[in-house]
Amino acid sequence: MTSAGTTPPAHGITTIDTGFQRPRFDAAYLIVEGGRGAFVDCGTNHSVPAMLQALEDNGLDVADVDWLVLTHVHLDHAGGAGALMRELPNARLLVHPRGAPHMIDPSRLIAGATAVYGEAEMARSYGAILPVPEARVVEAPDGCVIELAGRPLHCIDSPGHARHHLCLWDARSRSWFTGDTFGLSYREFDTADGAFALPTTTPVQFEPDALKASIRRLLQARPDAMYVTHFGRVEGVERLAGMLLEQVDAMVAAALRAAAAEDVHAHLVAELETLYRQRLRAHGVTLDDAAIAAVLAMDIELNAQGLEVWLARRRAAG
Repeated sequence: MTSAGTTPPAHGITTIDTGFQRPRFDAAYLIVEGGRGAFVDCGTNHSVPAMLQALEDNGLDVADVDWLVLTHVHLDHAGGAGALMRELPNARLLVHPRGAPHMIDPSRLIAGATAVYGEAEMARSYGAILPVPEARVVEAPDGCVIELAGRPLHCIDSPGHARHHLCLWDARSRSWFTGDTFGLSYREFDTADGAFALPTTTPVQFEPDALKASIRRLLQARPDAMYVTHFGRVEGVERLAGMLLEQVDAMVAAALRAAAAEDVHAHLVAELETLYRQRLRAHGVTLDDAAIAAVLAMDIELNAQGLEVWLARRRAAG
């Protein structure tokens, strides 16, 4: 139910700004069907109040939530899962089989994220990462289907960004909930030509061929829209997919050029800054260079780190 004078969310899907880092950076979603709810991703511990407010805004109680679906277990998507599940007495957590152990015992997840972000940033942005009881965790292999009050939600394995990544297909809205598989699309970069998207190669499991295959697999359903975590619902998916595929190749080429540099990381950061700025200008973005850099600073740093890890793995494989 909705308040008088308000319009129900399209297809029962509400976009929730989790408040992580900055406005319109990190989204979670609430799907409502027949008085029952399912969350897709949940942000960090600090996001729990926003998640609960979304329930209230949609006329639901915490007992009405059946599922928390995680696209993957990176902390901007899943860091608050343990805390949120404590508030949802009837919910089960659906997660990729590779991610399930990290939700039940998050110690390795915490250690890995701390290695990337540092202890101070972990404490500031994420807080204590709480475990989810094993009995409440459901693994979602490729092809898994769950139901929300009779509304089927289909999961597929979607590696490339992470090996523990799944995407969720909702036939009612003809849309995918894509986590990070379909890249980043910030509203600051929308123009008359529509949305802009760029891939995310965050450490530590970037695999370019797998990512491109996952993007192409999403297109096979002929979706009307994608619900990306960073940030919101986007349309024009064929155009955006082409943009992402081209940039994956361009980013790999940049990494290979940087491999021989004295300072690989600095070289990669410079290359990525130039690459994205050029693509954004071609898309019609008129923000000045400083404003573009401010929006993408974190992503450029993490993408550079992820590409460095990919280079190291490639060298080790001979």
